[in-house]
Amino acid sequence: MNDYPHPMSPAVTASMKGNRRTDTKPEVRLRSALHRLGYRFRKDYPVKVSEKRACRPDIAFTKRKLAIFIDGCFWHLCPDHGRIPANNKEYWEPKLTRNKRRDDDDTRSLSGIGWKVVRIWEHIPLPEALSIVRREHAGV
Repeated sequence: MNDYPHPMSPAVTASMKGNRRTDTKPEVRLRSALHRLGYRFRKDYPVKVSEKRACRPDIAFTKRKLAIFIDGCFWHLCPDHGRIPANNKEYWEPKLTRNKRRDDDDTRSLSGIGWKVVRIWEHIPLPEALSIVRREHAGV
């Protein structure tokens, strides 16, 4: 089997090519709202978690060692909305499962070096996401 599945249609191809690793709409909305409130942070900041690897929180408050990830429901297997596609399942199931495993490893690794890790699903409304970040930033 080829490593990369054959797309089902040109629309699927266009949709997948449109996915970004950084600066997704939920990330940009949250960062913009935090910035308007006076918060200063780093985006896509590499944090070395081992000799060979760094992970990159979407938002990092470096002095407070607070890492915020805004996880997409599809790519990170949201328990409410994530699902393995029926088409090309033999490709997507291991890929999405690896993503989830990497998320868990990153959370453990960051916690192990003293960082607080917060994961926010993309479907969380902006006011709620802001509340979560503000609460964690305040250390409450």
